[in-house]
Amino acid sequence: MNPALLSGLNPEQRAAVELPTQSALILAGAGSGKTRVLTTRIAYLISTGQANPHSILAVTFTNKAAKEMKTRLSSMLPVNINSMWIGTFHGLCNRLLRAHFREANLPQTFQILDSGDQLSAIKRVMKAQNLDPEKYIPRDVQNFISGSKEQGLRAHEVEAYDQFTQRKVEVFAEYDAQCQREGVVDFSELLLRCYELLSRNQGLREHYQERFKHILVDEFQDTNPLQYRWLKLLAGGNNSLFAVGDDDQSIYAFRGANVGNMQELLRDFHVENVIKLEQNYRSHGNILDAANALISNNKNRLGKNLWTSENGGEQLRVYEAETDVDEARFIVEEIQELKREGVKLTEMALLYRSNAQSRVLEHALVSAGLSYRVYGGLRFFERQEIKHTLAYLRLMENTDDDNALLRIINFPTRGIGARSIEQLQESARINNTTLWDAAARAGGKVTAFVGLIESLRSGIAGLPLPEIMEHVLHHSGLVAHYEGEKAVASKRREAEERLENMNELINSATLFVHENEDDSLTAFLTHASLESGEHQAGDGDDALHLMTVHAAKGLEFHTVFITGLEESLFPHQNSIDNNDLDEERRLMYVAITRARRRLYLTFAQRRMLHGQTHYSRVSSFMRELPEELLHWITPRYSASSSFQSSSYETNSYTKAFNAVPMEKAPPAPSAMWRIGQRVFHQKFGEGVVTGSEGSGTEGRVQVNFKRAGSKWLALEYAKLEAL
Repeated sequence: MNPALLSGLNPEQRAAVELPTQSALILAGAGSGKTRVLTTRIAYLISTGQANPHSILAVTFTNKAAKEMKTRLSSMLPVNINSMWIGTFHGLCNRLLRAHFREANLPQTFQILDSGDQLSAIKRVMKAQNLDPEKYIPRDVQNFISGSKEQGLRAHEVEAYDQFTQRKVEVFAEYDAQCQREGVVDFSELLLRCYELLSRNQGLREHYQERFKHILVDEFQDTNPLQYRWLKLLAGGNNSLFAVGDDDQSIYAFRGANVGNMQELLRDFHVENVIKLEQNYRSHGNILDAANALISNNKNRLGKNLWTSENGGEQLRVYEAETDVDEARFIVEEIQELKREGVKLTEMALLYRSNAQSRVLEHALVSAGLSYRVYGGLRFFERQEIKHTLAYLRLMENTDDDNALLRIINFPTRGIGARSIEQLQESARINNTTLWDAAARAGGKVTAFVGLIESLRSGIAGLPLPEIMEHVLHHSGLVAHYEGEKAVASKRREAEERLENMNELINSATLFVHENEDDSLTAFLTHASLESGEHQAGDGDDALHLMTVHAAKGLEFHTVFITGLEESLFPHQNSIDNNDLDEERRLMYVAITRARRRLYLTFAQRRMLHGQTHYSRVSSFMRELPEELLHWITPRYSASSSFQSSSYETNSYTKAFNAVPMEKAPPAPSAMWRIGQRVFHQKFGEGVVTGSEGSGTEGRVQVNFKRAGSKWLALEYAKLEAL
């Protein structure tokens, strides 16, 4: 063995690499060098003669990770890396099915359907079964089929609780039969077909169990139930399963990931070796101490504590803004200052819990002339639901806009098929007219669509711009469409994000009216077109990164801004309602550990939601961060005198917040009532402070109560309790 192979490893990393041949769990914290440990382990097994390249199976979750692993191994070993079984779950299953296509009951040249092809195939089945696509939405059926397969279920194994589900099961069964006839498989089928092949074919199963004596798995915390069952099947009772993962970074439950697989691994494989990689090579000490303090509040952890040999570095910078617009302005100013200090834009990231939050940030960046790119997603005005809404508005403003008409004539679906649209286009061509003119003469469902647009146009007459947005969103059927998708479990998360984005469009219109003399619909549509294209960073350009926290996993930056740290936003209201904050806290942990040198935590007292101002309270996660690690920045962008008063108010509130559990806060004296503070009144219930005047017996406070509306209360008799 080459002695240099183990050089540079810390004691825990080396212990993991040199483990005896038996199953093990490597609990690898963020930035602890897990990829290096995994690749070095493979090289070590081969170099010491404990394994040959053909006896190793290494599983990753992305093609990028598999490629990186192969690249590292090629520099460590004088072997043909391409002959080794290293890849994603789907890639490895495809390889095995290709080698045993007959046993898998597949043609040798079977093809793999991508998501679009799979949807088209499902639509063909539904059409043959005369199913109404408005009632049985094809994409919902697609998610139903894929989700069932990922749980290891065939159509006959899915329990149908009602007639609606039964029809989807029937589509599932016929879709599978159609795929079998045509010799095609979808992505979910690859893993399920491979698992079934090995389950029923003892000879084949024993062949691969004998071959793959060493199975290594990256990001084990992200495995779903079927993936774990597939691994157990290959490992059998004698092979070693070397799993690398971090239960504190399990954030993909909505995709089917089961963090409980780590505990099952310990039991099923009688794991004696759990090695914790806790030394972090990414972040300064204060950032890691904050992450450790936060995640220690989670239950059922396997447990670890990140540390670094570097110094503590800067405190985490906390900014309390008056509004979400002020929050964005502050962030832009800090970015500009960091640029002057020599930090590249590409070394900075803005993280948010919800995609809808990006709109205010994007607007501020465009106004400041800062280039950015949305990582793993679309810019606000390029998102599907926003383009649909804008298309309605464009057509209402200008009926000659054929592109807008084509986009929405059958969205939401209203029974106007491709053939009808082709006939409409042909009529417009023959008569040299716009599609709108052709539609007005078409009759049937097309005429009903024309009537809808005309109704929308008359309905918005005289309305201010934000109310125009709200009217169109609800009366076009867009809100109802996505609310319907929320009822489908597999589509709920995506539908909620789309609804949030559409509500953010109302906020965008409100801000546009505030900032512009011309607040017409035409002016707003022009603004939307310009913002969707301005400062589009090209490949290789120095550009700021905007992304959700989910998209940030696996990445790291010199400076990170975690924005919108308000209760019900981060943590999200859904998790609060379900009384399950563990995954939300893991998400916050991931966000914190993306930062190498500087971390900002920002939140706003007031945020525009659904076109109206809502008062917020700071995220409960902030209370879980040690106060000595935080540097509270005095607010700089405030319009109200109460907010500009002094840094004392902010800091004294902060100390009180960190010192007293939120649900048991004592009654606050009148001097401490703050705009945005949540309070409780025995008669009127829960509310939010929205204003105050005077003090003592002469003063009064304005509270917007959930049930009773807005009321002014004399401070002498208010009898309010802080929440």
